[in-house]
Amino acid sequence: MDQKIRVLIADDHAIVREGLKQIALSDENITVSGEAGTADEAIAKIRDEEFDVVVLDLSLPDRSGFEVLSHVRATRPHLSVLILSMEREEEFAMRCLRAGAAGYLEKRSAPDQLVSAIKRLAHGKRYVSAELAERMALHLDRPAVERPHDLLSAREFEVFLMIASGKPVSRIAEGLGLSVKTVNNHRAHILEKLGMKSTAELIRYAIRHDLIH
Repeated sequence: MDQKIRVLIADDHAIVREGLKQIALSDENITVSGEAGTADEAIAKIRDEEFDVVVLDLSLPDRSGFEVLSHVRATRPHLSVLILSMEREEEFAMRCLRAGAAGYLEKRSAPDQLVSAIKRLAHGKRYVSAELAERMALHLDRPAVERPHDLLSAREFEVFLMIASGKPVSRIAEGLGLSVKTVNNHRAHILEKLGMKSTAELIRYAIRHDLIH
């Protein structure tokens, strides 16, 4: 690629954005030509400016990163999106890729993986780490069956995993940039869709279906 890879970094934490920016700029072929701290800012920049890769945190304060991803797919289908997430579950990564992301990177990954991912996406390729790819392959080897949690929306599945991991509602709300009331509403919908009545049942279900480790 003759010109530098133009990257938009969307994360609601300024310190995190700066860290990602410095990692990306460590490669002379990459330039960070835009930053966004909210979903609305990201959507506006994607609409008005040209980028080759969007590095997108799903936990934005105003709207889900999934909504940004949906906007990209609808308005800039050739723009590659790399999802950054705290979630390690392979099923969550698969949901992101099915929703249109070109890559998925766990936030605990080594810095050089971010650079590798950006460069692969800029050349029209996909990216997941070798470790995640192996876990996803094992997941795909399991028999395909209709499961109740397949009925959950992307956001509901995200909240479900956090609840099943033992996180209190207040921490989930803070982590996702949502109100406690909104998280409680998601919890109610999750319980209804899964036909359950308590968090304990959600945890047992998640363990039984190997959704948490």
